[in-house]
Amino acid sequence: MESKMSAVAEVPLNPLPTPASPNWLQRLSALDRAQRMRLGAGVALLVAAAVAAVVMGRQPDYRVLFSNLGDKDGGAVVAQLSQMNVPYKYSEGGGAILIPAERVHDVRLRLATQGLPKGSVAGFELMESNKFGMTQFQERLNFQRGLEGELTRSIQALSSVQSARVHLALPNQNGFFREQQKPSASVLVSLHPGRILDRAQLAGIVHLVASSVPELAPSAVSVLDDTGKLLSQSPDSTAGAEINAQQLLYVQQLEQQYSRRIMDILEPVVGRDNVKAQVTAEVDFSQTESTSEQFRPNQTPDSSAVRSQQVLESRGSATKTATGVPGAVANQPPAPSAAPINGANPAPNAGGQQGTEEQTNKRESTTNYEVDKTVKVVRGSSGAVKRLSAAVVVNYQSAEDKGKTVTKALTPEQIEQMTALVRETIGFNRERGDSVNLMNTPFQVTAVPTTDIPLWKQPEVMDLAKTFAWPVGAVLFAALVLMGLVRPALKGPKIVKTEALSVAGGQLDALEAETPERPALAGPGKKDEMLPATPEQLRLEEARVLAKENPVAVANILKTWLNGEPV
Repeated sequence: MESKMSAVAEVPLNPLPTPASPNWLQRLSALDRAQRMRLGAGVALLVAAAVAAVVMGRQPDYRVLFSNLGDKDGGAVVAQLSQMNVPYKYSEGGGAILIPAERVHDVRLRLATQGLPKGSVAGFELMESNKFGMTQFQERLNFQRGLEGELTRSIQALSSVQSARVHLALPNQNGFFREQQKPSASVLVSLHPGRILDRAQLAGIVHLVASSVPELAPSAVSVLDDTGKLLSQSPDSTAGAEINAQQLLYVQQLEQQYSRRIMDILEPVVGRDNVKAQVTAEVDFSQTESTSEQFRPNQTPDSSAVRSQQVLESRGSATKTATGVPGAVANQPPAPSAAPINGANPAPNAGGQQGTEEQTNKRESTTNYEVDKTVKVVRGSSGAVKRLSAAVVVNYQSAEDKGKTVTKALTPEQIEQMTALVRETIGFNRERGDSVNLMNTPFQVTAVPTTDIPLWKQPEVMDLAKTFAWPVGAVLFAALVLMGLVRPALKGPKIVKTEALSVAGGQLDALEAETPERPALAGPGKKDEMLPATPEQLRLEEARVLAKENPVAVANILKTWLNGEPV
């Protein structure tokens, strides 16, 4: 069997020196045009990502400087911010001016020194800009405008008031008029959404305006809202309404107080959220007044009180005229009587012609006694409780039965004890018709469906994602550019690996002839079949084909290896 032999030249080789790693300039010069373009694009993208990350990371947090400014004030503030080189932007809808958070307080103070924002309402600062030649009417008009502005600012300071406007009617006082006109005022208020003004606040606004204007009566102040509704009325027309409102408020407070007492006494017994109580109070606000006079029967003088006593006593004497035949004897006075003074008949005269003297005594006594009189005035109290009705619901008690939680009703003794507690708590009075009803029943618990919010929809996670979105995105983008463009461009061209040459035992076998025919040995039991080619044999065959078809490339590879240059 003939076989072609191939000549093999044995070349002794010394161990190759370890090649030095090239620097970045050598790597850059070894790149072709396409690789350089990819490298430049990657570096540009990296720089752009770094700049974007720095800019977004240093972007300030904007806060509200002023809100709800008028067009005039807003323009003045924006112009001043531009002069101060302060960045600003508007909120959605243009309702507020935003600036960096760290400069809010500084800018506000600096704008305040310049009188910004001035506000749409001017106060007494109008009096500071008096011009030469101003008439008295203009001075009075500026004073009235300033007073209206100051009142408007004061009313706008209320938390419920969004904006306000005050109109004053100040008549000119003239000493020649006998009856002077009184001033009046009207106030238009615009409230914040969802806010109201109660009676006390309305009374405060009315008295604020009335106290600020001389000789202005509170009844001459009218307060309106932005819908045109009159909020303030005369005292005569609102007296009944105010009383009714106060009465209703008093009843509500009284009922809440009784309900709170019941809850406080039963919650420690049955547990929190296991008792509900409602109390209805009937209150009598009627005012009654009664007057009565009572007289006792006449009493004895000894037990009666003497109011006044008058005693009149008189004493005198009278001469009786003589009677009979006129003559000397008859004209003589009678002789004194010899009979006793208390005698019934005096002694007759000797001659029977003389007159007699008579003694007279008179005594009058008048006594006035006091008459018993009782005057009783009774005024009924306003706000007296006429009747109380209490309704109490108690939940079933929870107990454990064989490791399970079960509910059971209260015993009649427990219900009676709780009812007694409620009666004592509200001051139960059977005579006025009070009633207490205590019911024991299981509470119905309504299951509220809980919707599990996904993790990525939770507000905390969303805020965290917004915070780290730019830094993490910039890092990921830079990593993609680095691994996809820069790194492949810096690696250089791939080395063509061939197995055409092998170094063994310090000798280099070079193929110079055709592939020799080498008979393969048959395996045991299969002498007629050839063994399959191994991967080493396939690579060796490819190296031979390459050496035949492109010997120049093989020579260059050998030259590079011998010179120690990197491939």
